[in-house]
Amino acid sequence: MSTTSRITVTVVAAAVGISALAACGTPGGAGDAKTVTLVSHDSFQVSKSVLAAFEKESGYKVKMLKGGDAGKAVNQAVLTKGNPQGDVFFGIDNTLLSRGLDEGLFTPYRAKGLEKVPAALQLDKGEHRVTPLDYGDICVNYDRGYFDRHKIAPPKTFDDLLKPRYKGLLVTENPATSSPGLAFQLGTLAKYGEKGWQDYWKKLKANGVEVVDGWDQAYNDRFSGSAAGKAKGDKPLVVSYASSPPAEVLGKKPAPKEAPTGVATGTCFRQIEFGGLLKGAKNEKGGKALLDFLLSKEFQEDVPLKMFVNPARKDAKVPELFTKYGTTIDQPATLAPGTITKNREQWIKQWSSLVLK
Repeated sequence: MSTTSRITVTVVAAAVGISALAACGTPGGAGDAKTVTLVSHDSFQVSKSVLAAFEKESGYKVKMLKGGDAGKAVNQAVLTKGNPQGDVFFGIDNTLLSRGLDEGLFTPYRAKGLEKVPAALQLDKGEHRVTPLDYGDICVNYDRGYFDRHKIAPPKTFDDLLKPRYKGLLVTENPATSSPGLAFQLGTLAKYGEKGWQDYWKKLKANGVEVVDGWDQAYNDRFSGSAAGKAKGDKPLVVSYASSPPAEVLGKKPAPKEAPTGVATGTCFRQIEFGGLLKGAKNEKGGKALLDFLLSKEFQEDVPLKMFVNPARKDAKVPELFTKYGTTIDQPATLAPGTITKNREQWIKQWSSLVLK
């Protein structure tokens, strides 16, 4: 999950807020509703011109409901299942996917263009209850300026974060309320296994890790390298995205040789985001059209510089800024979806007992 919106997003209360996003359109056909509603986490963004083109072509007006961090948005969708707040959900990821599928949130639909998505991203390939729309890597980011000033090498690995030189420097998100926080926890599970991850977190806690509820608070309030936070935070290490550094460069003139933030490449976990047609959607036909749009080449090529994640379509072009200042993670940590499904809730409870008490 992360983006220019991830750098500038406004915190939304647990109650879902409504913001209308588009110009009026005409009905898509006899009996069609004029409005199709997208439910998402706060970080969803799309260029006005790209959205307007869809609305003009389809005849639908798009309304969007944003529900906080991905974890909160999924919780809200579960609470309203069967009578959903919208037609399509965007932003459930592989760390939370099993919950959405087990709760029966989605109606199967094979979106147009799915053949352009690599098989490795299609975690529900057999049933098409969800459609892969983007992916990114959750990693520790560091403030280059801080480490340059203090003449300390930034950390590179999970093990490095336990060293005394990094004591009190890291802020992360709560896995129970934040998908980046959960992804970071799963990264430690992938690294240290069932027998070692709890001991790792005991040591990380002893080394002064700070925990906050969500990504926005961690990155924009606590991280010293956030431009949106105007460097008021005092934590030079934060759990964010491998693609966050380009967002710190966007719009800067002249363009710097490197981003002011870097990525600890040995701390990364692969996150895949999905969209799905909500079961009980009032405008199912419009929802299908919206899902097709989210997987269209036009939207997919808009994704990198709006949400600073990688497009799911392999034929979508990625802008130079994204590739120049971002970090490619060749071997991110992963866990099988079935393993996450079986253990996620137990792991979160164990983490909470270890770290929050």
